[in-house]
Amino acid sequence: MDKIVVITGGSRGIGAATARLAAGRGYAVCISYAANEAAAHQVEADVKKLGARALAVKADVSVEADVVHLFQAVDRELGRPSALVNNAGIVDVGSRVENMSAARVQRMFAINVVGSFLCAREAVKRMAKRHGGQGGAIVNVSSAAARLGSPGEYVDYAASKGAIDSFTVGLAKEVAADGIRVNGVRPGVIRTEIHASSGDPARVDRIGATAPLGRAGEPGEVARAILWLLSDEASYTTGTLLDVSGGR
Repeated sequence: MDKIVVITGGSRGIGAATARLAAGRGYAVCISYAANEAAAHQVEADVKKLGARALAVKADVSVEADVVHLFQAVDRELGRPSALVNNAGIVDVGSRVENMSAARVQRMFAINVVGSFLCAREAVKRMAKRHGGQGGAIVNVSSAAARLGSPGEYVDYAASKGAIDSFTVGLAKEVAADGIRVNGVRPGVIRTEIHASSGDPARVDRIGATAPLGRAGEPGEVARAILWLLSDEASYTTGTLLDVSGGR
């Protein structure tokens, strides 16, 4: 079976690191991006330099038509995907729940939760043995926030990732007989650009230092966990949530 992976939100951070690592391990790689075209095409170029086929597709994962277009592009340009990494996600500025607007919470869940459902739906249609597929693997990128709750900062983000944990366990049981494994990773504080979106770019070093390992994580450390879960080395692992959080 050809190894073809779709990585949402692949233009930066964990997604970009996963794309580069996957290319080095023999995958053809499609990344989706929401807005940063230049960064996405740089990742695409990096993947090609590693000798792998690559594709960058603009898609808002919260929009059903965009997700359908994304997977149709993969079908056409790379072939039937064997792996999906649901990585696309957002965070907002730190806020208490009493100050959050409905629009903020709806946007959070639309991208972080609905987007993961839509992408998984399209992946399962292509991977499931009942649909003529050969099986595959899905990794959902959750967060340690799902366990910790992120009080006073972004409970909405934490709640969206809690939904991803439940989704991971349920989907894993639903599609196991179709030859599809579904797992999740829960990163802790990782050194990516997403912290600037929270209005507190210094948070990564401040909170990272409180982890038992005494530092923030790097995107590549999460990428290696994702690639292990996608690989045959994890052939008897499904419905599992792997913490990559420095001990927090």
